[in-house]
Amino acid sequence: MDAALLALAAPRRREILALVRRRERSAGDIHRAVGGVTFGAVSQHLGVLERAGLVAVRRAGRSRIYRLRPEGLDPLRQWIESMWDDALGSLVRLAEAEESAGRIRSTGSRGARRSRESRGRSRR
Repeated sequence: MDAALLALAAPRRREILALVRRRERSAGDIHRAVGGVTFGAVSQHLGVLERAGLVAVRRAGRSRIYRLRPEGLDPLRQWIESMWDDALGSLVRLAEAEESAGRIRSTGSRGARRSRESRGRSRR
């Protein structure tokens, strides 16, 4: 997961991942699509993404073709979901506690109102 987080920390690598998410692309295609960066820099970014398990590469003649490996994001997704699950669990417990406290207050005030109403009727 650490390698994926470090790889995703760079905006350029996130841009490259978005490109290969849609379809396979050669390193040259990626370089042309990214723009403003050397082919060597794109190649280094691709290497980081590959080592992090976020892209797969295959050879096609002299070209290297890259595609997204969505399963490379699984450990990160699971970690984020566990954090989200913890937060949701806390929210549920808080809501249930507030609901329970609200029932006690509303039951208490209804009970007091009934008591006052019944006293008023008995005086008549």
